[in-house]
Amino acid sequence: MYYFIVNPAACGGQGERIWRKLERRVQRAGIPYRAYLTEGRGDAARYAAEITGCCKEPCTVVAVGGDGTANEVLNGLSVCDSVTCGLIPTGSGNDLARGLKLPCRPGGCLKRILKPRRILNIDYGILSYEMGQPVHRRFVVSSGIGLDAAICHSLLDTAVGRSALSRRIGWLRYASAGFKQLFKAEPVSGYVLLDGVKRVEFNHIYFISAHIHPWEGGGFQFAPKANPESGELELCVVHVSSRWKLFPVLLDAWAGRMGHHRGVRFYRCREVQIHVDSPVPVHADGESCCCQTDIHLRCVEKKLRVIV
Repeated sequence: MYYFIVNPAACGGQGERIWRKLERRVQRAGIPYRAYLTEGRGDAARYAAEITGCCKEPCTVVAVGGDGTANEVLNGLSVCDSVTCGLIPTGSGNDLARGLKLPCRPGGCLKRILKPRRILNIDYGILSYEMGQPVHRRFVVSSGIGLDAAICHSLLDTAVGRSALSRRIGWLRYASAGFKQLFKAEPVSGYVLLDGVKRVEFNHIYFISAHIHPWEGGGFQFAPKANPESGELELCVVHVSSRWKLFPVLLDAWAGRMGHHRGVRFYRCREVQIHVDSPVPVHADGESCCCQTDIHLRCVEKKLRVIV
């Protein structure tokens, strides 16, 4: 059985139109399916939980939307061997689709899903923090604290980039928001504790990003060596002495040349505890997790079955 969880607001409000075209192809294929169209935040997670709650019969759950929709589906999903996931990217950034090397066109992704040739067991991450009580949130692309999260927060909180055109060039939205946040960015001091053993302290932290896949923000490679089958997080710490030194870092991240700058450090670990001295924004797959001083991230190895 195929279950499609569709974000009709994706692609500048074109998500429903895209889905209706895909649905006609599903109907012609004659396969059993059900479609769920979301109306607001949290709906995709709720539908995924309802579909996979018993986790008895094999099923395929397909997210039709952007990275935010995929994140919600992942957070509602009962991750087990009988559940296979698919993705039809119709969002602005589509970093998960880029990492999985999926076709650019929704129709190409649907074809792979209906006639799967390859299924991977990939990693996903868990972000934990306190909000009066412990909160645990899964992520499949990246999670971060600092500037990259502030950019994500600004994109979620403003109307910038809601046109169909700007939805198709997500990296431009990210870059535009990034430049605005650069002028507001203030560094913090803190440390990372890698695998509970190695503690590294930093001054002038602008952001720390933990990756399952290399890309975030519509194509910025903050962790070019991230591998979703490695069982480890790829951690990028940017702690430059001036916000002006962030400009070449961001430009090289877009060009895939990260790692050539003083003040950029990379680590691999199964889990990491991050502490900063004052609250800064946190995100999981671009979704806001408010402002925090302490977060914990860990990698869950090869538990998510995905059609690629």
